Amino acid sequence: MIRRLLIANRGEIACRIIRSCRRLGVHAIAVHSEADRGARHVRLADEAACIGAPPARESYLNAAAVIAAARATRADAIHPGYGFLSENAEFAAACAAAGIVFVGPPPAAIRAMGLKHEAKAIVSAAGVPVVPGYMGEDQSPARLAQEAARVGFPLLVKAVAGGGGKGMRIVRSSAELAEAVIGARGEAENAFGDGRLMLERFLERPRHVEVQVFGDATGACLHLFERECSVQRRYQKIIEESPSPFIDAATRSAMTQAAVRAARAVGYVNAGTVEFIVGADGAFYFMEMNTRLQVEHPVTEFVTGLDLVEWQLRVASGEGLPLAQDAVRQRGHAIEARLYSEDPRRGFLPSVGTVERFVHPPEDAGWRVDTGIEDGDAVSVHYDPMIAKVIAGGADRSLALARLRHALDRTAVFGVACNLPLLRAIARHPQFEAGGVDTGFVDRELESLTRETEPAPEALLLAAAIALDDRRAAPDAVSPWSMADAWRMGGAGAQSIGLRTPGFRRLRARRRGERLEIEADGAPLAGRVRPGEDGRLRVDPGTGERELELIRHGRRLQVIGVQADEIVIAPAWPHERGVEDADAHPASPLPGRVVDLRVQAGDTVAKGDVLAVVEGMKMQHAIRAGRAGRVTQVLARAGELVEAEAVLFDIEPL
Repeated sequence: MIRRLLIANRGEIACRIIRSCRRLGVHAIAVHSEADRGARHVRLADEAACIGAPPARESYLNAAAVIAAARATRADAIHPGYGFLSENAEFAAACAAAGIVFVGPPPAAIRAMGLKHEAKAIVSAAGVPVVPGYMGEDQSPARLAQEAARVGFPLLVKAVAGGGGKGMRIVRSSAELAEAVIGARGEAENAFGDGRLMLERFLERPRHVEVQVFGDATGACLHLFERECSVQRRYQKIIEESPSPFIDAATRSAMTQAAVRAARAVGYVNAGTVEFIVGADGAFYFMEMNTRLQVEHPVTEFVTGLDLVEWQLRVASGEGLPLAQDAVRQRGHAIEARLYSEDPRRGFLPSVGTVERFVHPPEDAGWRVDTGIEDGDAVSVHYDPMIAKVIAGGADRSLALARLRHALDRTAVFGVACNLPLLRAIARHPQFEAGGVDTGFVDRELESLTRETEPAPEALLLAAAIALDDRRAAPDAVSPWSMADAWRMGGAGAQSIGLRTPGFRRLRARRRGERLEIEADGAPLAGRVRPGEDGRLRVDPGTGERELELIRHGRRLQVIGVQADEIVIAPAWPHERGVEDADAHPASPLPGRVVDLRVQAGDTVAKGDVLAVVEGMKMQHAIRAGRAGRVTQVLARAGELVEAEAVLFDIEPL
């Protein structure tokens, strides 16, 4: 068994691997960039080594630095996690050359499955169905246009290397092809160093179902059943579950057998995932194979009762698979939700900064959280903005979903924007509850999923009561003359308070003992607020008393009743100031590097024209003109690093 393991990764996956190392008595060695010197995975590890500067290319993607750290710390093996060097065949070969075990498949298998067009040819020869498309070497615009016409629209332009939704574009007409090719190629070159593309028939409203496979050095190979991954945005999975609520037993059997054939076709060893796209008619087609552990592996662990990291370490140590296929059982149901530091209301822009407080319920047999973040940790511009994964399980899908909703409502992130409200909305959406979503669900329903919802009346009452109590307890409230409680001879008067829910609202509130009266936009609301048991609060909005839970961080509140309402206590009379017309001064929405400038001073642009492309948080973002006009100034250079909200152009109307 491996005794000293270097983990060539960071964040939640590094912490997840350390969890298994501790249980197995394996010495866990972390690596970190200068930016991650105090990160959670470093704090949890038994030992740590710095491997370079904050940019991933100078640290986590620096294979020589990782191998040097492994040698210096006397590591027996390297676990690459997912992302970074996990699917780099040259890195796997370099580990072997250095006498270090690579916890993953052999380099030949990584190479075979690393390029999607070659992988499809291999699995097709093994009898696995593939989607029609073009995977040729001729990458000229003319040839791509010719092949696109043959494949037919809509189609998918897709990078032959990498994954995670990078270098992918849907094209619905020939007029969109050229721009999609430019965008996909640029993103692929920056993310994977390989700008080659392929074309693939795009199935309308497909499902995304994948199969977990495992092989060992003796040639044995088996599957650990499937996961449904259809809840996505920008081809990035948001929620995954096992088993799939869509496929039937016959399809499950055919798909899992096809996945094992695909793995055997390349002599696969260790953990891998074969991904399929499934049409509305139930027909499935091979998409790609991820030659590593997946982000969503915990749902498989829940339904099989197995530790996949332990399996990886045992197989890498030369042991055979711990179980035979007929001994692997799929029991119950599990669902995972990915918690990201990003703002769905702003196009899923990453949010960088400090996680001041991360709150979640204690783990139990029905749920767990995998995270790389604790209070005070930073979400960096240099890396993926994942905060945690919330995983819930139960005897059936209904129970697993109920537990997921319960956990999400009682999870809170303070300090950065995050997608928790979106996850809660998806978990409560009738279409998701019925198991009827496809890969386009989030895009179609995004407006409703991110729409501001009215707080429950009892949540408003509780927030108003807290705002009034805070005012009485203010440090300068040392005498009746400085207390801002609207007291007068005839009794307490109404006070103005401000709440953001997230939109700002000004309320008039009056409290008399347990009774509270508020008025917002002319609508009165009255009720009682009093302490409950176990830290809960009892609120009666006039329709019956309800017990609420409260998570608080300064002026920010999360009130949990029938739903989770996020409310901020704000000044009743906020200072308002004018802002410049954003359309005249397009700015970068996030910190990043300007990788492409499309215009120069003096150019005339139309509304919606792409002015520049900024790359940050491993994604590319197009900066578009908000109005027609003439570019009077270009305030950035190609290759330059810019901050969030940095103005890049000045545009004057014609």
